[in-house]
Amino acid sequence: MARSLITGGAGFVGSHLAEELLQRGDEVFVIDDLSTGRIDNIEPLKRHPKFHYVIDSVHNEPVLAEWIDRCDVVYHLAAAVGVKLIVESPVNTIETNVHGTEVVLKLANKKKKKVLITSTSEVYGKSTSVPFREDQDLVLGPTTKGRWSYACSKAIDEFLAIAYWHEKRLPVIIVRLFNTVGPRQTGRYGMVIPNFVQQALNNEPITVYGDGEQSRAFGYVGDITRALADLARHPQAVGEVFNIGNTTEITINALAERIRQMTGSSSEIVHIPYDRAYEQGFEDMPRRVPDISKIQRLTGYKPSVELNEILERVIADFRNGEEREFAAAEKTA
Repeated sequence: MARSLITGGAGFVGSHLAEELLQRGDEVFVIDDLSTGRIDNIEPLKRHPKFHYVIDSVHNEPVLAEWIDRCDVVYHLAAAVGVKLIVESPVNTIETNVHGTEVVLKLANKKKKKVLITSTSEVYGKSTSVPFREDQDLVLGPTTKGRWSYACSKAIDEFLAIAYWHEKRLPVIIVRLFNTVGPRQTGRYGMVIPNFVQQALNNEPITVYGDGEQSRAFGYVGDITRALADLARHPQAVGEVFNIGNTTEITINALAERIRQMTGSSSEIVHIPYDRAYEQGFEDMPRRVPDISKIQRLTGYKPSVELNEILERVIADFRNGEEREFAAAEKTA
């Protein structure tokens, strides 16, 4: 049993991680400023005797310092998320990611508390060496394209974390998450599966950006959070970088068609040019698939939930949410 702090713990991945750690017997502390997280995500956890939360920012050093002191391990998930948010708010993206991580590492170092940093598959940038391996070169676009600011900021997070390990012996672990999906994920910041599902259920056009031939590999949030917890407990993970995700690829066109069929939707599938969806000259990654052999060798990690089951669970979650909203509206009518 451990005392675990999750920054960004009211977010999609953070709230699922809180559930996983509580199931393992941990005492869980969450800090989140709700800029992208939602209080509804942790509402069911508030009754748990080992769950504690505070609505605040990781930039509030006195509060964060107190919570880090109370814990054994810090899962640092607080970050700007989603392509839409990143393109629209590049200043916030860079400041949130770089400065937030800087504060967490600085405060954790005072008591040598273990820190697990969540990075992203975006750091591989425009590399064509698929599947992506942790020790390969990163290929980013020009600094004049704000789309790459997120990848760059997360790469700086990684460099800083590794520097703390080598120079100050702060135990750190870095994970690169690949398209994590599942119930409770919102499409508000451009996440593709919740957007497609919501559009399909509403019989609205399913909007595919670009030509739709870009491919992704989607990992189930429950598999990902179990992997995070396993790595944090493994002494040989310290000082290392790990990919976490699924290796089964699907094009975005095929994904849209599958969601349309699974929801029984009458939606048409429409394509929107990147320039119109995001910004002039937007560049995308044509493929994003992880090599997960490193984490498999260390922890035995293996994805257990494949895409069809993921989609079934997400669709059910959206339908249940609509039923809850309808019931609430009926009560107030």
